[in-house]
Amino acid sequence: MPATAGAAHSAIMSPRAAIAAHRFGLGEASLATIGTDPLGWLEAQIGPAGPAFGDDLPDTATALRAHADFVRQQRARRQAMADGRSDEQRFGEHFRRLVHADVRARLGSAARSPRPLAERLAIFWANHFTVSMAKPSVRGLAGAFEREAIRPHVAGDFATMLGAAVRHPAMLRYLDNDRSAGPGSRLVQRLRRRGGDRAPIDGLNENLARELLELHTLGAAGGGAAYGGWGGYTQADVTEVARLLTGWRVPLAAIERDPQASPFDPAWHEPGPKTVLGRRYDEGPQALDALCRDLTRHPSTARFIAFKLARHVVADEPPPALVAELAQTFARTDGDLGALTRTLLRSPLAWAPAPAKLKSPEEFVVSAARVLGLAEQAFARAPDAGIGALGQPMLSAPSPAGWPDRADEWLGPDAVWKRVEWSTRVAERLGARIDARRLADASLGPWLEASTRREIERAADGTQALALLLLAPEFQRR
Repeated sequence: MPATAGAAHSAIMSPRAAIAAHRFGLGEASLATIGTDPLGWLEAQIGPAGPAFGDDLPDTATALRAHADFVRQQRARRQAMADGRSDEQRFGEHFRRLVHADVRARLGSAARSPRPLAERLAIFWANHFTVSMAKPSVRGLAGAFEREAIRPHVAGDFATMLGAAVRHPAMLRYLDNDRSAGPGSRLVQRLRRRGGDRAPIDGLNENLARELLELHTLGAAGGGAAYGGWGGYTQADVTEVARLLTGWRVPLAAIERDPQASPFDPAWHEPGPKTVLGRRYDEGPQALDALCRDLTRHPSTARFIAFKLARHVVADEPPPALVAELAQTFARTDGDLGALTRTLLRSPLAWAPAPAKLKSPEEFVVSAARVLGLAEQAFARAPDAGIGALGQPMLSAPSPAGWPDRADEWLGPDAVWKRVEWSTRVAERLGARIDARRLADASLGPWLEASTRREIERAADGTQALALLLLAPEFQRR
């Protein structure tokens, strides 16, 4: 056997190559792509996720202008004759181009990138810092949020990513901080002078403050006992964070003039110092960066982030020793996400030979696109290639907690049947021109069980063979 063929054969037969391709990556048509050093292949990918696929993708200012344009058009329609469409229909049509571009950018980038680890991390962190188009005011902004606040930082500094996520207009709108004004702010005082005792704005909105502590950093109070525990904040801390965050909103006029303008409006900001977790922060926009750094250094944040990353990549119930190892790295490096990723990759506990995680609908479709060699063409006809029909509408998580990351959330009878239908439709289109028998061995290698191989080999035709490959437990899991 020639040396090059021997190296390719060795890579195909290596269990670590299958793990690198599917657990840490998003699937490969051939494990030979990885070579004989799966760890080196992965470590070479650590870094920013890079620019997203697509031309003329909307940035935050473009999306905000689209919202302002819609409001202006609605006012004009009310003065003219109605056109028979509902406000909801007009809203959807107005943002269709931006939304389709955002969805295609995310999925196309994941499907064709030679750095699938970076794409997996972008998916993970975008879900950790969820903003969702389920809320209309975020329509058109969710993609820009991922491209501007998440992708550049997936291997950078956690506190920097945290600050970028919290102050991004998509997050400020999604969690209502753009409507939160300090009771003692200049704006509220002025409104009270004009309107007597009752003012249009007269209190705090704690949504972003609560999720910043519970979902983004410290974790839910009293949680994670098996992993050392996390949380450690009180309702008083939530209120103080809400006071600190007042003024961070979306001043559309300023951003339209200058897309780089700060989304901080001092007129809405609560004056005076704030005390969070026993630490004092002076009034002003600089307090947010200081808070993000202090939350990054809190032991609960290290454990909570370590647990979520290990759960996403390795197992629904990750080994406590692996979580402890990751938490130590996070704490020791002051939240260096590149170092955290490297620790995960180098831990033997992350390389258990059997696939344990069930692919979410997005992961399933993206991995199919990669293994079948479709790349971004998989999303040419329908921007999401049917992911929404599988139960995971793109960029539209049902809550600030994001999409679930456990198998039992995706294994209901209806969900399984939809995967069967999706796989059958793909097989009907591609089965005649794809050798599923050869592809099964090349893409799954040692993960392919003998029983699955026999079923694919005995298939009646190429269509059935490809459907069996896509529905095989070895392909559905990672």
